[in-house]
Amino acid sequence: MSDKILKILAHQGRVSVICAETTNIVEEARKTHDFSPVVTAAFGRTLTMAAIMGSEMKNAKDRLTIQIKANGPIGSMVITTNSFPRLKGYAANPIVDIPLNEDGKLDVGGAVGNQGYINVVKDIGLKEPYVGISPLVSGEIAEDFANYFVNSEQSKSAVALGVLVDKNGVKSAGGYLIRLMPDATEEDISTIEQSIFKAGAISRMLEQKLDLLEISKKVTGDENVEVIEDTRVPVYKCDCSKEHMRDGLISIGKEELQSIIDNEGKAELVCHFCNKKYQFNKDELIDILKQFTYNEGN
Repeated sequence: MSDKILKILAHQGRVSVICAETTNIVEEARKTHDFSPVVTAAFGRTLTMAAIMGSEMKNAKDRLTIQIKANGPIGSMVITTNSFPRLKGYAANPIVDIPLNEDGKLDVGGAVGNQGYINVVKDIGLKEPYVGISPLVSGEIAEDFANYFVNSEQSKSAVALGVLVDKNGVKSAGGYLIRLMPDATEEDISTIEQSIFKAGAISRMLEQKLDLLEISKKVTGDENVEVIEDTRVPVYKCDCSKEHMRDGLISIGKEELQSIIDNEGKAELVCHFCNKKYQFNKDELIDILKQFTYNEGN
C-alpha cells in the first residue's frame, strides 16, 4: 500500500476522523537516520501524528513543528511539516537499545521517557505563531497527544498511533485522530470506545491489508461514514540546500567566520534532518565574508 491520509465524518457528522497510513515515510526516516527499532517506533508514531496534524492546515505556506523532549535516552525528537504534508525530522539519539517491555514489545515509553513535554508550534500566517505545550503522561506518544489535545486545544479526542518493525525495517505504520463534535452524543462516545477496543492496533490492521476506509468504519462503529478528503499523500523529504547552509554560515557572524578561514580554511555543515553534508572551500568562505564587508559599506 502507498501512504495516504483519509478524512471522514461519522455518526451523521457528529464525529470527525483523520486516518493515515505512513509505512513508507516512517521507513524512509528510519533509513535516513539509521534509527534503531525502538527509536523507529517512537519517531514513527510522532511522524504519523505530524502528518495528521499537518493535513489540517489550510495553506501551502503554513508550517507545523512538533518537539518532544523528555528524560528518556532518545532525548528529544523534532519534526516539521507543511500542509501537503511534506515532513522531515530527527531524533537527538537515533541509536537506543533497551530491553523489551513487560508485554514483550518495544519499550517506546522507556525510550522516550515520561517526564517532559510536547511542544507544538503552528505558523499559519498570523502575527504570532500558535504555541501549545503539554506535559507527557506516558511517553507512548498516542496517550501524550490525546492529553495534548485536551489540555492545549480543548478538544476531546481519541488517538491511535502504531509502528510495526522487524529485522528488515518497517512492516506497517499509521494512526488516526478521532474528534468529537459539540453535538456528539453519549451513545456515539460509547459506540466509538467499544469499536476502538474491538478493532485492535492500527499497525496490525494495516498489516492485514485493511484500507483506511475500512479502518475508519471499524474504529467508529459506523458503516455509513462520509468521505471528506482522500487525495493527500504524505512524503518524507528534506528541503535543505547549500544556499540554506550558506545562510547558516552568515548567521555565525563575521569574527567566527574569519576564525574558520584562518584556522581550518574550509567548513563542513551537516543537515540535522537528512544527514547530507555540505562542503565550503576557502574561496567560498571568503566570498561569504565579503558579504559582511558589503553590508557594512551600505
